[in-house]
Amino acid sequence: MMLDTLKKNLFEYPEETREARLLFFKLFELFIVIETIHLSWYWGLYTLKIIDVVLPLGVANYIDISFMHGNNLPVWNAIIITVLAVLSYFRVTGRWGYAVIIVLFHLQYVARFSIGEIPHSANLIGLSVLSFAVGNLFFTKSEDRFAFIFGAILFFTGLGYFTAAISKLIGTGILWADGRHLWLWIGEKGTDILSREGAFSPNFLQQMALLSIPVATIILLIGFLTEFFGFLMWFKKVRPYIATAIIGMHLGITLSMNIRFDAFVIQLILIGYPWPALIHTYFSGNNLMVQKFKPWLERSV
Repeated sequence: MMLDTLKKNLFEYPEETREARLLFFKLFELFIVIETIHLSWYWGLYTLKIIDVVLPLGVANYIDISFMHGNNLPVWNAIIITVLAVLSYFRVTGRWGYAVIIVLFHLQYVARFSIGEIPHSANLIGLSVLSFAVGNLFFTKSEDRFAFIFGAILFFTGLGYFTAAISKLIGTGILWADGRHLWLWIGEKGTDILSREGAFSPNFLQQMALLSIPVATIILLIGFLTEFFGFLMWFKKVRPYIATAIIGMHLGITLSMNIRFDAFVIQLILIGYPWPALIHTYFSGNNLMVQKFKPWLERSV
């Protein structure tokens, strides 16, 4: 019963929104392609400064990733990813383009971050590229491909936030939301900003948290509960509400700890709201613009 409910909410869409879904799908894919290219160059150019592996990450636990350091391979990798991403968007590469991209993208990631610093600000982009890779390899019909790719992204996004809350309970227990932990994190990020910019001044929210343990605890508790209910992303009726809550949580993280999740927020806006239904409502199948792009959408989705 639960599996049928998940299937309906994640992978089934009304036929009347088909054209709107295809149009939205290409807009969403464009965002993923742009972010993939941006991150590939951002990581690649930084990797040129790395000379040693401190903490192997991902595939670097099985192969010596140092061959990516001390030369221009990260730049060449970024070039290849860029070309493949553009060609894959227009389906010039056939069904295998994103599969190659996810391998090279992961290689770029571990080459950049096998130095003891492991962020997760690009996790949703990596998840999306992987979903596109699997979807394009195993599904031939555009409707099935859209359903799998978008459904997989929604499922693992919800699962990711839910398990993030569970990991906090496993690692720290119910005292994770202790406001003094937020004091520590504000201090750590303040030190980072001070060393980078020469000055750090707490904003209004940070000042409120630093002046009161209960206020700091409430801030952390709201964040924890938002993550815990992240699995609600799986259900259409409540998806916009939990997406709004998670977006608010990320904005709160930015204000309280100066940690930005720009790509996360943009992607949550794209996947958290019923854009295909809205496109169908305001740009129906009889709309000239949709009809004009319909042949291209059929080929490129």
